[in-house]
Amino acid sequence: MSSSPPSTSAQAARKALADRLKGIRKDVGINGRELSARCGWHPSKTSRIQEGQAAPSEADIRAWCAACDAVDQVDDLIAASRAVESMYVEWRRLRAGGLRSLQDSYAKLYDETKVFRFYTSDVIPGVLQTSAYATAIMSRFADESRTPDDMERAIAAKMERANVIHAGDHRFAFVVEEAVLRYRLGNAEAMAGQLGHLLAVISLPRVSLGIIPFTAERSMWPVESFRVYDDRRVQVELVSAAVNVTTPVEVREYVQTFADLQTHAVYGREARGLITAAIGTLG
Repeated sequence: MSSSPPSTSAQAARKALADRLKGIRKDVGINGRELSARCGWHPSKTSRIQEGQAAPSEADIRAWCAACDAVDQVDDLIAASRAVESMYVEWRRLRAGGLRSLQDSYAKLYDETKVFRFYTSDVIPGVLQTSAYATAIMSRFADESRTPDDMERAIAAKMERANVIHAGDHRFAFVVEEAVLRYRLGNAEAMAGQLGHLLAVISLPRVSLGIIPFTAERSMWPVESFRVYDDRRVQVELVSAAVNVTTPVEVREYVQTFADLQTHAVYGREARGLITAAIGTLG
């Protein structure tokens, strides 16, 4: 897999949009200060937009093009901006609608996907999480919820989405690092319940769960957690955002990386042994 960070494509797309806006300004022979005056905003905003440090709103694009007598380019630029936004989605904006809304935003994608590939190096994959484990993770964002019951509603939505592993003709392949079994996200009771749940789902007919042991001799190092939906979309979760990768060549890189990681994992009895050993450490 490429050594570039997962946000590279999104950053490049944002920079390309910024360069187009800068080019439009230069074509009419005005500097950033003059454009700012025509748009009615501070020059620092112009600098941030044309350097790719801030994403322009659709209103910003319209104002920019009007100031440069380039209204014929508005529709194309807005389309490009929307494409960038779909690639790089900031968590704080998603959470602004509440945690339940964030969970619901995945519904259509999960319904449409036939083959799921999940690799995680940090937490149990979402559709394999128990309610207690999910609550421990999502409680970090509780203060950002809009309503007191938003957390409960979000967990309910997450558990409803997790039923996808039991319904329809979806197929799932999971690869997790052994460390994921040992990270204490929640108290011992929550972790025991979560690990016990993994022992139950490991035998489901449409589920493949592989665990990469600490002791595995590996040629592929742990990478960022990612999810592949069929062979058309990859989502990588960063601290501040979700990066959506849809470029075919990059999707293929993630699919190949997943296949490489699978070769380091153990399955069946050996995987159960690792889960059981992790349960034994809870005391």
